[in-house]
Amino acid sequence: MLQGFSIYLIIHYSNYHKAIFSETANQLTGKVNDKYSQVEYYFQLKKTNDFLLKANTQLYNKLKANFQFPDTTSNFLIDSIKVDSMERFRKYRYYAAKVVYNSVAAQNNFIVLSRGSANNIKEGMGIIDINSGVVGIVTEANAEFAVVMSLLHKDSHLSGKLLKGGETGTLNWDGKTPNIISLNGIAKNAKVAIGDTVISSGYSTSIPKGMMMGIVQEVKSDKSTNNFLIKFKSSANFYNLEYVYAIDNSQTESIKIILEKVKQKTQ
Repeated sequence: MLQGFSIYLIIHYSNYHKAIFSETANQLTGKVNDKYSQVEYYFQLKKTNDFLLKANTQLYNKLKANFQFPDTTSNFLIDSIKVDSMERFRKYRYYAAKVVYNSVAAQNNFIVLSRGSANNIKEGMGIIDINSGVVGIVTEANAEFAVVMSLLHKDSHLSGKLLKGGETGTLNWDGKTPNIISLNGIAKNAKVAIGDTVISSGYSTSIPKGMMMGIVQEVKSDKSTNNFLIKFKSSANFYNLEYVYAIDNSQTESIKIILEKVKQKTQ
């Protein structure tokens, strides 16, 4: 107590010691406040991520590419103002979901999402990551969860195309190196080089056209065919999937119905 009282007297009656104490106290307070701010920021990250995910979902759903307007080349429109909501023209809708299970080391890899049919997720929906990189297709869904067949699955054969040339091929994973996928069916007369971009072709009701699939890493000639052997690094990082978006195509059922009618006629 005497030592504490002595220190108080020295600081209180000596301008030099008062200045030293104030500077030291300010530094100590600043460091404590900085550490407290970092800890508080860390615990706010989940709330921030959830907010950004919802904001991105709203932005995705407002993209012009999600709407398909009717062909009016041979029709005259009397009213120039649309009274009805644009929702009747919507083709794609996006739903955010959290990844609760993911595998990359098996021959057939699956991903489990934290939302299911009770939250608008259904079989056949396409899945992309937060950077619009293609992840896979929903194969099963119950009320609470949905299972996704990722691109790292031997039975996953989505359609992809080269951005520059427009040539279309089929994706295939050999079960060896995660994030490295093959693009098959590209003829040798195509102009393809390392660094080219692979995007979704749009020849699917699950994945819209133009979604990122990856960047070409290797191009070789297949001696047994007239095609290239192309390998690309996937845009989606399957080692670090945390949040994804499920894509609902409102035209899926109509397309399925008309295809079934054609199949029945040809049988």
